[in-house]
Amino acid sequence: METQLKQLRALVDAVMPLPEADWQEFSALWEPFSAGRKQILTAEGEKEQYLYFVLEGVQRVYYLDEIGREATLVFTYAPSFGGVLDAMLSQQPSRNWYETLSRSKFLRASYGEIVLLRQSRKSIAEFMHVSLSVALTGLLERMAELQCFTSEEKFRALLSRSPHILNQVPHKYLANYLGIDPTNFSKLINRVVI
Repeated sequence: METQLKQLRALVDAVMPLPEADWQEFSALWEPFSAGRKQILTAEGEKEQYLYFVLEGVQRVYYLDEIGREATLVFTYAPSFGGVLDAMLSQQPSRNWYETLSRSKFLRASYGEIVLLRQSRKSIAEFMHVSLSVALTGLLERMAELQCFTSEEKFRALLSRSPHILNQVPHKYLANYLGIDPTNFSKLINRVVI
């Protein structure tokens, strides 16, 4: 557990280092959790009860419409936070699904405990604010890519952000994430020099 918490601390420090006493309180919230391949961690309609810190594996958050079409919204992998964050923060039923794509290991913390700590420790509240600002910036960048970029530009942008993802995520999910037909995605991989 000590090694896992060091990984968590490295991510926290990269966003905003916490005072030592606050780090001790924050780190005490996290528990190990494992999940198998293709396991649903949060289903549509459920409240997201946990914030996950990914140690191993790849997961995705996706939307499923009423006729069964999927939209992959985000991938999570080490070292990053995961879960259906909007449902967690609002404590409303999730509109999305959180699924493992491979065997996964996490640390996870109860959102209720995080809220209590956020209310008593100013630096935790500030850390959450900064983290959400970074996430919102990434979301807005991705929205602009989806609306303005060509398929090749979207693919190149993904690879510049996450060059390893091509080997970790099945191509059908990458194609879906980029909004590209799987057949065209295969042609794009063969055409674009990586």
